[in-house]
Amino acid sequence: MLTIKELSAWLNIKPSTLYLWVSQNKIPCRRIHGLVRFEPEAIQAWLNGFSSTSRHSPPRLLRHHPDDVDHLIVQAKRAIYTPRHGETRPTASPLGKESNDGAR
Repeated sequence: MLTIKELSAWLNIKPSTLYLWVSQNKIPCRRIHGLVRFEPEAIQAWLNGFSSTSRHSPPRLLRHHPDDVDHLIVQAKRAIYTPRHGETRPTASPLGKESNDGAR
C-alpha cells in the first residue's frame, strides 16, 4: 500500500492534490483508521482508464515506461483539475448576456 507521499512522488503531483482527489472520491484509495492508502494495482487500473489504447489490453506497470506515465498524468489532470482561483472556463450566461458589444 502506498502513502500520499509515495504516490505523489510516483505521479509527480502535490500531496494536496491527492488529498483533494481523495475527498472528492476521484481516485481509488482505502481509509484505514484515518490514514489514506493506495493500492498500486488500483492506481494502475485508474491510470489505464485514461488511456484509450489500454482499456482492452491487460494492465502493465508504467514504471518501466516513464513517457506513458507522463502522458496519463496529463490526461488525468485535465479530467479532474478545476480552474485555479481567478480562472474561469468559458460557459454560456444563464441570462444570455454573453455578447461582446459592450451593452450591459
